[in-house]
Amino acid sequence: MKRLFIAALAVFALSGATAAQAEEVIKLKLSHFLPSSHPSQKDFIEPWVAELEKRTNGKVKVEIYPAGSAFGHVAKQFDQVRAGVVDIAHGLTGFPRGRLPRTLVTDLPFLVKTSDAASKTLWDLYPTYLAEEYKGMKMLAMHAHNGGLIHTRDKKVTKMEDLKGLRLRTPSLAISNMLKYLGATPVGLPPTQVYENLQKGVIDGNVFPYEAVNSFKLYEVLGYHLDAKAYTTSFYFAMNEKKYNSLPEDIRKVIDDISGQTLVNKFGGWWTKWDQPGIQAIKDKGNEVTVLTDAERDAWRKHLEPMIDAYLGDMEDKGIKNAREIYAKAQELVAKYEQ
Repeated sequence: MKRLFIAALAVFALSGATAAQAEEVIKLKLSHFLPSSHPSQKDFIEPWVAELEKRTNGKVKVEIYPAGSAFGHVAKQFDQVRAGVVDIAHGLTGFPRGRLPRTLVTDLPFLVKTSDAASKTLWDLYPTYLAEEYKGMKMLAMHAHNGGLIHTRDKKVTKMEDLKGLRLRTPSLAISNMLKYLGATPVGLPPTQVYENLQKGVIDGNVFPYEAVNSFKLYEVLGYHLDAKAYTTSFYFAMNEKKYNSLPEDIRKVIDDISGQTLVNKFGGWWTKWDQPGIQAIKDKGNEVTVLTDAERDAWRKHLEPMIDAYLGDMEDKGIKNAREIYAKAQELVAKYEQ
């Protein structure tokens, strides 16, 4: 009887220890707005998660929710992570519309050519100029894609005048203003609807980076590509601040070590890699690509100065009194990183 009692105690103790260990596992939800097949999940999100789980010796487990999942809606991610519905989110700064105007200064046309410079510029701007837009969040990284192109179906565009009368899918307010200023009609469409609308002739073209041309197979219905490096679009990778602060110190340290500048420095290489399939698909189809020189880009920028000035003035009218300071600092940082 005594042996039976001791054995029972041992089983109870073991089961209690196992339960305690199970309780120690911290489960986090990470959402993003792109399909699970997108290279950003394979090259960025999954390795980041794997590194977090590895360095915490399995104390942290992360479940990824991509586009099409319960938490993968692009327009809801910002509020979801801030409210703690998800713990971490990789989102697009243009959604919800109008919520992050300081951040969107980097969308202004002909500011930056490369993802590397844009991403590092955003990260440098964040503490002083952008942080107030992300209250309730612990920012893990910010980044932006390589300079985007103007793509058209039937009409070759090589100069500003060629845009007059064209209906072009636009990615942001800043680029909508640019297109209007140059005589084109900006059309707002989700990326997933661009192919069909090009095919039917509802729009004449779009403004996208090379990466999207491949991801959405747009090269099939496009004929011409103006590599103007005309703009970029930015993204945030953030954690709910309360959740972050509730984690044990050693877990927070791991998150800090694999995020921030360490992570930001990787995006330039990743975006260049992600652009390659689009570049190759355009070449294989035989589409025509025109590349603007630096001098031509400067001419476009100079022509657009009144539009940029009006955009910054509108920000000031809406209460962002340091809008021009943010833009000037962005220009300074881009020059530093692109030299």
